[in-house]
Amino acid sequence: MRHKYNTRGIILFRKLTGEANEFVTLLSPELGLLRARAQGVRQSGAKLSSALVTFAESDFILVRGKEGWRVTGAILVNNWFTCLSLPASRMCAARISGLLLRLVVGETLDKDLYPTFLEFLSALHTFPEEMHDAIEILAALQILSALGLAEGMLSTERILFSKETLLLLSKNRARYIARINKGIVASGL
Repeated sequence: MRHKYNTRGIILFRKLTGEANEFVTLLSPELGLLRARAQGVRQSGAKLSSALVTFAESDFILVRGKEGWRVTGAILVNNWFTCLSLPASRMCAARISGLLLRLVVGETLDKDLYPTFLEFLSALHTFPEEMHDAIEILAALQILSALGLAEGMLSTERILFSKETLLLLSKNRARYIARINKGIVASGL
């Protein structure tokens, strides 16, 4: 009998395999970034399909087998894709998700990535569209910092997405973009 892992997570990416299966990449507070196989989710009436959409925050039951992780159960908590009703906010979320997937090769257990990404999605939902650029910059800086690729961060601790911080980032946008670019270059990708 294999051990079942219960965790909350956010789906960052889905890849179709076969007629009805998918590989999902999810970010979880306990297990970090991982890729798992979900069987039969594309079949008509599949129970897991609503909980495995991109940017869905769900409670997952995962099993680790010889061939990797497998999703055996999932209950949708929040569909961030529908919360992000503006196309610009969805594109912003897709860029940060893509950055995260690009920088993390394989699986990683970093405790700061999940809360950062969750706060990022919440900030995109809460703040007006004019602040989305600053929100994206802060999320990129925090992801790079969590992965050890950003020097000279605003502080050593994770920074909350507050109006004051976002205004500071907007004023010094070029300087922070340069830091992000240096971090990406330092990653070697």
